[in-house]
Order: sequence, then structure tokens, then C-alpha cells
Amino acid sequence: MSKTDPTKQRKLFRRRIGAGQRLMGLDMGTKNIGVALSDVALTIASPMTTVNRRKFTATAKEILELMEKQNVGGLVIGLPLEMSGKEGPSAQSAREFARNLEKLEPGIPVLFMDERLSTAAVERTLIEADTSRARRAEVVDKMAASFFLQAALDLLYEDKMNELEAIND
Repeated sequence: MSKTDPTKQRKLFRRRIGAGQRLMGLDMGTKNIGVALSDVALTIASPMTTVNRRKFTATAKEILELMEKQNVGGLVIGLPLEMSGKEGPSAQSAREFARNLEKLEPGIPVLFMDERLSTAAVERTLIEADTSRARRAEVVDKMAASFFLQAALDLLYEDKMNELEAIND
């Protein structure tokens, strides 16, 4: 999607999601991709799995299979912006992954979400829960995906409520 008004982007994204379809969040790491899944009501995000990054085609095939199996209608991809808000190499890599995925499966709705500090927030929560270092390493990517997928679901819901409110005014 282009860098237009975020509210408009979300509105266009939401319109492309079919009834009963879920959203999938992807936390694009260099070694792993954390995967989270929404419920069909698009209200709750849950950590799902971690996909090991390999060559693009193999990784994309695994993600597309998960999408089909879970009736996913759209992707929320974490955009690792720099603290200044600018897009660095990691953000460009996430956008490139989405473009390449769209070539394999045209028409996949994609929404990019600022994921700054999502991993840090998840790490902090896991440390506070006295989770072992090994266990943290095992779950942090899928939990980070769940963290920003939940933020996206909350924004989509808020946008919907604002639209309904505007209609009723």
C-alpha cells in the first residue's frame, strides 16, 4: 500500500477482508518470522507459530499454506521503523517481502503496522513473568507479531466505530 493517510489505508484494507476471515500478523526477523492469528471476529490476536526463514519461495509457500489452512483474508506485517520514524533497511526488506508475496498470490490485502519496540515490550513482559531465556527466545517472535496484530485490530475496530458514529450524527 502507498504511504497515504493511515486511516484511509486501514479502511481500504478492512473492506477487502471477507466475512469470517482472519488476519495474520507477521513479525519479519532476519532468521525467523513470528506469526500471529486473529479470531474470526477480528477482535483478539494470538501468537501462532514461528517460521524459519529460508529461501523466499519456501518461506512464502509455508506462510501461504498457513493462510489457506486458517482462512486468512489479510496480512498485517510489522514495519520495523527506525526510532526517528524513517524506514531503514529492515523496513524496506519487510515491504519487499510483501511485494514478492503478492506476486505469488495476487490480491492479498496487506497492512503495514509500526512495530517499533514491540519485541522490547514482549521481552519485558516475559522477563517480568520470570520466563527462562531459552523460552523467551522460543516465543518472542510470535508474541511480537501478536502484539502489533492486536494494535492493528484495535485500530480497525476504532475506525469502524468512528464511521458508525459519523453515520448516526
